Amino acid sequence: MAVPTFYHTSVLLNEAVNGLAIKKDGVYVDATFGGGGHSRAILEQLGEDGRLIAFDQDEDAWRNMPDDKRLIPVKENFRYLKRFLRLEGHREVDGILADLGVSSFQFDTGERGFSIRFEGPLDMRMDKRAELTAADVLKTYREDQLHKIFEQYGELRNSRQLAKHIVTQRKGMALNTIGSLKALIAPVMRGNPNRYLAQLFQALRIEVNDEMRALKDLLQQSAESLKPGGRLCVITFHSLEERLVKQYVKRGAWEDDAGANEDVRPLLKAITPKPIEPAEAELKNNPRARSARLRIAEKI
Repeated sequence: MAVPTFYHTSVLLNEAVNGLAIKKDGVYVDATFGGGGHSRAILEQLGEDGRLIAFDQDEDAWRNMPDDKRLIPVKENFRYLKRFLRLEGHREVDGILADLGVSSFQFDTGERGFSIRFEGPLDMRMDKRAELTAADVLKTYREDQLHKIFEQYGELRNSRQLAKHIVTQRKGMALNTIGSLKALIAPVMRGNPNRYLAQLFQALRIEVNDEMRALKDLLQQSAESLKPGGRLCVITFHSLEERLVKQYVKRGAWEDDAGANEDVRPLLKAITPKPIEPAEAELKNNPRARSARLRIAEKI
């Protein structure tokens, strides 16, 4: 199998792939191809007649694609899961895996704008074909819109003050780079600067890529696309994602879903009542795995 062309360490690799309970002739989905680690591990367990359909909207991810006829690449967001499964002739599949983390390559490439460690443009688009960037959000959103995303997606304690400060100060500066953002918000940062910036960057990234709604689409479509007994394995990296996965598996809906009623029945049952966390050995080798949580569910 081809050697990866750039560095990425897959999180909870064995736990997630084993959670799929792979059948050699089954059809599986890697909803987040990323560095390709989970896909390679799935392919190793598949026989000649098995198939793996891998999704990733980030064109850089496909530099890592192995030369394997059993792999079907889909260069789109996983929120279009059902549409592309139909196009590939697989309305139902045996298992779906999603690793919701930002890849090491994305974090370590300054020009992508995901990391607080490097100078670069305020971009943060997973899909470079998309129009909205983090700079657009910061320069055009109203104060109440900024407050909402900082509070909900970043869980920043002074989200209202931060939003007001940005709107008041942004007119007088070119807000296009990570450095310019750091300089702009320095007077209102609270607590540990790295933690504060990480929370802010998380909020902006989630907004730019519409991550919460995309995750809801994925969960709903996964439940509908799995065969009875098929497995769903989802690796989350922050409490917002983890809560959505937990709620959907348990209820078949979300707490903020006004359209859901008592007649909604879950299509999945939890295999892991509590999320699986990385072992100490993995954390030693890959500190970025610390916040990872794996939930496994089965189609009823």
